[in-house]
Parts: sequence; structure tokens; C-alpha cells
Amino acid sequence: MTRLSTTLLLIALGLGLSACQSPDDEADAAKKPAAAVVVLTAPKTADDKEWKPYLQQVIAQHMDGVTDRVFPYYLPADSTAVQSDGRSQFDRQSENVTAVISRTVLPGNMLAFGSPDSAKMADLILSSFSGAKPDALRGSQVLFVGKPEDSSRVQAPVEASGAKYIFVEAK
Repeated sequence: MTRLSTTLLLIALGLGLSACQSPDDEADAAKKPAAAVVVLTAPKTADDKEWKPYLQQVIAQHMDGVTDRVFPYYLPADSTAVQSDGRSQFDRQSENVTAVISRTVLPGNMLAFGSPDSAKMADLILSSFSGAKPDALRGSQVLFVGKPEDSSRVQAPVEASGAKYIFVEAK
């Protein structure tokens, strides 16, 4: 029992000391340059295979302040086509977002919206946020990837919900 206790004590001391940081280590960390931000270019086509990875990269660049989950919402260019269940992908996505907002979004989460059809995505955001309670998204973030004219349409309703609004121009 004594050998086991001594071994555990030495391991605990070793781990404790390895967690310590010297002032030199902190100075070295301060001297390191910040990671360069890669400028992303939106796909020129409406191909989902190009847009989805692009949106994932944009989301990854705007994760500051996100401490929990990211809820990405994507609409393909043909989102108004009626599916076999009689509803369009736009309608299903709108219902989904509205339900999430009505339950409120916890602080630290991000709702991310993007589509090759910026105007249609802006319409989805407007319809989903129209009934949002004030401060329903307090402490959370909403990222919209689209055109500036669509951003100006959705910014006020998003901010009225208490969320931090982030716009990235798809160019």
C-alpha cells in the first residue's frame, strides 16, 4: 500500500508541475503571430456540393463567442420545389427554425444561415423571426451569409430577438 501511495503522489506532483507555465512561456505565446484569416470566395454556381463546404468554412471563421452548438440552416437554390410530402424544403426549414426560436436558444449557441439564393434565405429568416420573443436569443449569435441588400432586411428582427448579428457577404 505504501508503494502505491508513493507512486500516486509522485504522479500527482508530476502532473501538477507540468501544468505550471513560466513567464517565458507566456512571453513566447504573446510573440506568436495570430493565424491569418483565409479569404473565402463563394461558389459561382448553385451546386450544393460547392456551397455546403463553403458555408462550413465561413462558420468556422466566425466561431468567436460560440461556447456550445452551431445550428446550420441551408437552402438549396430550388428550395421552393414541392417534395413528395406536398411541402417544399423552404416550408420545412422555416417550420424548423421557427420552432427552435420559439423554444429560445441558449447563450453560446449560433444559428447559421446560408444559401445560393440569398433573397430566399432572407425570406426564411424574416418569417422565422417575425414572432420571436424579445431576448429569445440573448447571448447567442446569428450568422447570415448572403447579399448586403438581404442583410439589411434581416438585421433588425434578428437583433430584436437579442442575438448578436453577424453578416458575411457571399462574394
